[in-house]
Amino acid sequence: MKKILLTGVSGQVGHALLRQLTELNEYKVVGCDRQQLDLTQPEQIKHVMREVKPDLVINPAAYTAVDIAESERELAYAINATAVQILAEEAARLHASLIHFSTDYVYDGTKPSCYVETDAVNPVSVYGASKLAGEEAIRNIGLPHLILRTSWVYGSYGKNFMKTIIRLGQEREVLRIVADQHGAPTSDISIAQSVLQLINYWQPVHSEQSGVYHLVNAGETTWYGFAKAIETQYKALSREYGWPAMALKEIQPISTEEYPTPARRPVNSRLLTAKVAKQFGVTLPEWPQALTQVMAELDFTSAET
Repeated sequence: MKKILLTGVSGQVGHALLRQLTELNEYKVVGCDRQQLDLTQPEQIKHVMREVKPDLVINPAAYTAVDIAESERELAYAINATAVQILAEEAARLHASLIHFSTDYVYDGTKPSCYVETDAVNPVSVYGASKLAGEEAIRNIGLPHLILRTSWVYGSYGKNFMKTIIRLGQEREVLRIVADQHGAPTSDISIAQSVLQLINYWQPVHSEQSGVYHLVNAGETTWYGFAKAIETQYKALSREYGWPAMALKEIQPISTEEYPTPARRPVNSRLLTAKVAKQFGVTLPEWPQALTQVMAELDFTSAET
């Protein structure tokens, strides 16, 4: 039975993956949260890897506080680059393979069409640069690996844009949401289900399969469009399930310039997924369909989200 070390199980993607993998009962999964595997502690990473001796490492754990990273550069790099290098080095020593998650933020967002994996990278934030450094560390070590770039991740677990919109929608009558940044909201469920497919079809001995793959839900929208879809679906489901009513009456579209943040975001985060579909037959559902699936998992018994 293949042994998998899964990091970040208290995060969105890690939580979804742990649930999916343990339900299958086909793998021996060792799931680690921050207390069990602190990615800021190199010696602890080495100890856990050498104790578990996994066949496969799946690493969704990351420093994801995009704006705070601008003032916490050292910490962002420690988790997103240095820790990733150590995980990869230890995996290589054990002859294990690695699935690692990266981000659309490795691009600057200036391309007018969808990004493909061979497009030039040019991160415009500390977070994006730290994630790119992690990618480069994996490639330099040269072990069998899949680097999965995803975008706008959300789910029913943890903190994310969807749950923030629901919470604010219960508190406010008007929300102002950026409408000129384009991408694909990607659910943790879709990611987890896709990774299960990848595990089944990936043959690490074939070095040509190693590399970067885009993994996002199909279609595209803006943060404003995503917020409108969340509002519509929540209001419909709240009537059906008796969830707390929204006070929200209007969502207003605004520009990026009207919502300044410490970190720059790519205006274009659209990622083409043809490569992962061709190589492994993996396709993700359209983002509105994925949103419906996630919303069905919610259970609001109070205004808390």
